[in-house]
Amino acid sequence: MEVRIQAIHFDIAEKLTAFINKKAERIQRHFPDITSADVILKVVKPETAMNKEAVVELTVPQQDKMVATKTADSFEEAIDLCLEALERQLEKKKAKK
Repeated sequence: MEVRIQAIHFDIAEKLTAFINKKAERIQRHFPDITSADVILKVVKPETAMNKEAVVELTVPQQDKMVATKTADSFEEAIDLCLEALERQLEKKKAKK
């Protein structure tokens, strides 16, 4: 699976990149049909808490793209919340088959 990470208006740390790749590998183990994941990270309002926004878009053949957007205190938390939402979406699609 190809994972593309885009950080808007900041430099992404190696630790965060490794965290995202590890989480992407985990979700692909559960759902091997996923071909790519696009991750967009941005800081929405720098002066407030809950200002880290993550958008994760998964590409699954023969299905629509699945997207989750979450805002949290840290990028790690936002990524976790996005992947939980996407897992629920994938389970629903799997159950409909």
